Amino acid sequence: MKIRIEKAGCVGNARCAAVSATLYPLDDDGYIQTEGFTVPEGMEKAARNGARACPERIIFVEEEDGRISWPPAAKA
Repeated sequence: MKIRIEKAGCVGNARCAAVSATLYPLDDDGYIQTEGFTVPEGMEKAARNGARACPERIIFVEEEDGRISWPPAAKA
């Protein structure tokens, strides 16, 4: 599983880091530091919870098959 982050959309709520500061490190100004990462084994739940905690929905969860499982696709 991979996490992709659209850093430009981060407004510094830090909810992702509150779930897992290890996976979602913040810079000195309180904004997400990384553009993404491969989720370490055993950290999948924390990675998903951190993505879901983001009110801006700029954190994308990419499953092994390439499918984006979060955020949900917009309905047409």
